[in-house]
Amino acid sequence: MIKAIFFDLDDTLLWDQKSVKEAFHATCKVAEERYGLDPNALEEAVREAARNIYSNYDFYSFTQMIGINPFEGLWGNFPDEHLEDFKKMKETVPGYRKDAWTAGLEALGVKDAEFGYELAERFPEERRKAPFVYEDTFNTLDLLKEQYQLLLLTNGSPDLQNTKLTITPEISPYFDHIVISGAFGRGKPDPTIFEHALSLLSIDKDEAIMVGDNLMTDILGANRAGIKSVWINRHEKERNEVIPTYEIKQLSELFPILEKLK
Repeated sequence: MIKAIFFDLDDTLLWDQKSVKEAFHATCKVAEERYGLDPNALEEAVREAARNIYSNYDFYSFTQMIGINPFEGLWGNFPDEHLEDFKKMKETVPGYRKDAWTAGLEALGVKDAEFGYELAERFPEERRKAPFVYEDTFNTLDLLKEQYQLLLLTNGSPDLQNTKLTITPEISPYFDHIVISGAFGRGKPDPTIFEHALSLLSIDKDEAIMVGDNLMTDILGANRAGIKSVWINRHEKERNEVIPTYEIKQLSELFPILEKLK
């Protein structure tokens, strides 16, 4: 019998990709006004520059383990002092942001490091202004809260994930526990973070189910920990070799699954 539901945060409850897209759009519009640049072309150039620069840092493998992508580096400050790699990130990200935006401008023929810095500082402001929540999130949590223990299991930096929860303050109160990979020290798909979540609720792996959008973290990790998994595939992504127990397109489809498992 299912007693607890573990939820991923980004692109499961919060529409993080849309928030990032909107922040890029608003920031790139400034470059369109200043230099007549195509906002979409600049966004692509900055994304590519960010990925390239980010993957060369010596803390890159740490960010992969914890689950912090290059675009979170463009707006996070990482004051999470307890881990050495976060200290390195805190020192590095201001320069990283500036370099990524400056390289993006340069790819479109604009050499202006000062303006690159201006855009780099603008992007985090725009990201904080643009929290999006899927429209089925609160209805679903309202109904589930009555019947199940709920736990939020999210990859990322504690500071950044807590910032997301601060700018959408309605989410946190639904959860009995919030587990953030950067605070725990390992991220999904490592089974130990799932085992930690089970121990917080004092339940067995057969009594939990994991809901998430990412096959390679949420679903693979749940599989490794022996926990049933629900892949929420809102945007018709292709399946890979990781097989979820269930697949749904929207959160309301959870209810028949949970009924069946009673």
